[in-house]
Amino acid sequence: MGAKTFVTCTLACILALSAARTAHLRSQSSPASTSWPAVSPLGARNDLPNPYRAGVSWGQLPNGRKWGSTAGIAIGPDGNIWAIDRCGVSGSQGTNCADSPLDPILEFDLSGKFLKGFGHGLFVSPHKITIDKDGSLWVADNGMKDGRGQQVFKFNQDGKILLTLGKAGVAGPGTDTFDQPTEVAVAANGDIFVADGHGRAPTSNARIVKFDKNGKFLKTWGKRGSGVGEFDGPHTLAFDSQGRLFVGDRQNNRIEIFDQDGRFISEWKQFGRPSGIFIDRNDVLYVADSESHEAEESYGHNPGCRRGIRIGSAKDGSVKYLVPDLGPYPPPPGSTSPEGVAADARGNIYGAEFTMDVKKYVMK
Repeated sequence: MGAKTFVTCTLACILALSAARTAHLRSQSSPASTSWPAVSPLGARNDLPNPYRAGVSWGQLPNGRKWGSTAGIAIGPDGNIWAIDRCGVSGSQGTNCADSPLDPILEFDLSGKFLKGFGHGLFVSPHKITIDKDGSLWVADNGMKDGRGQQVFKFNQDGKILLTLGKAGVAGPGTDTFDQPTEVAVAANGDIFVADGHGRAPTSNARIVKFDKNGKFLKTWGKRGSGVGEFDGPHTLAFDSQGRLFVGDRQNNRIEIFDQDGRFISEWKQFGRPSGIFIDRNDVLYVADSESHEAEESYGHNPGCRRGIRIGSAKDGSVKYLVPDLGPYPPPPGSTSPEGVAADARGNIYGAEFTMDVKKYVMK
């Protein structure tokens, strides 16, 4: 018995060594992979079907105006499309709109016809736009210049300011200050949740701030880190039909899910690196990944994950489709593809791109 065991072990070792040598020789003679793996190390699938046609530039801007960088797009109760434009300028976290006469908040009908705009002179660098069940618009400003910025505004659809959160031009961790707020989500009872913030410094805010419907501070949760309930770049928010809050914890390459008191429910990494989240009334979940790339020790590092829009279920976390970024493999650092995402009642997708465009995706 002992002799047989020795022979078996010896043969197994020889076979293992032979296989390792063969793999080594192949790695020396064959080029590196030139295509996406089926699944990323964090579980984001790249081999999903794509039921959409290639995106086409969308939105008839007035007076020959061109899109600037954008991260925000939303659907109103009447079906009209609202978008944030950084006043025709490229970039984020800057002062794009600070000295611009252009309106950054723009409304379009479903055909892309421009209807109206407002908000010039109010914003430094608008980030995301949210529309609540009553049709009010919420916009976060993560820039700061000349005593402006670092605030969240609530508007009616004619551009009247209904509520302001944060201190103009003041960044901080207090109950009445933000540090580069990114997006707002409004619960069914009117409670307001703000993702705060976009900064990369170790001391920058990384939290969710909760207010009541009148803007009274209620609580905050989260800190910078990668553990349960921690954040590194909370970039986007959305509620599902159960009232659970989905937080796009972008630099940690995951979605974290909480109840409305901040209790952690789950984390999902199968939707890629979330720059934008949209959940429709049927709990179809759209997640825009605009940054995943291979470069180590670099902002956006999420190896083996193809950029694009992953579509699945907010109920069970299943992922069914991928509308892929059409850029080269491997992708360069930086942003491509939509950063903000929304879908209309027909399932058409609208993607707001940092690279100065809005695209519409129609089913095949």
